[in-house]
Amino acid sequence: MTSLQDSVVLVTGANGGLGNHFVHQALDRGAAKVYASARRPMQWEDSRVVPLPLDVTDRDSVTAAAASAPDVGIVINNAGISNGASVIGDHTDLRAMFETNFFGALGVADAFTPALRTHGGTLLNVLSVLSWIGIGDGYSASKAALWSATNTLRLILSRQGVHVAALHLGYTDTPMTAGVDAPKNDPADVVRLAYDGIEAGAAEILADDISRQVKAGLAAPIETLYPQLATR
Repeated sequence: MTSLQDSVVLVTGANGGLGNHFVHQALDRGAAKVYASARRPMQWEDSRVVPLPLDVTDRDSVTAAAASAPDVGIVINNAGISNGASVIGDHTDLRAMFETNFFGALGVADAFTPALRTHGGTLLNVLSVLSWIGIGDGYSASKAALWSATNTLRLILSRQGVHVAALHLGYTDTPMTAGVDAPKNDPADVVRLAYDGIEAGAAEILADDISRQVKAGLAAPIETLYPQLATR
């Protein structure tokens, strides 16, 4: 279990809807320092927040960020994009999405593992209910790949004293889902549950009913998860 009290936290994608809440709630829980990273980091009023340039798709940027933050004990791997890419047709946008959502997340995990190993820390990968259901097309594919890699990281890093957790959530009220006409989670609630899970030592954190329902349905026949297939 990892306590937020007096911790040093790194949040990727800190300028975004979830990222902003990850920064503020870490402070509310007593974090001593929060590295708020982004390609173009914003300025923060709290002196405990350290803006940190970090482009997860740039290996040199990730390496430099890790060198600047050797005291990190909790990494929130939150940076991600959704660009409408499909697994069908031209894969240019799909490759770009994988560079951020998959390879970028793995690059951050790899670069910060030495710090997490030193401090017996926690890595949280922000996934999605779409990790388990393909209705998100290319986005689902990128998050499914990261889900699989997260399970592998969990096995490898547990032997090194690093806890790996995964956060799954449905539609949440952030700029990424601005065009979605559906009920949405409050991002503050999602982040609160994520930090509760980290402090409880949870390996898998399901932030809402839809994530719990889809996870429970994975053992059912494929037509249960995709009822549209049953009509063909």
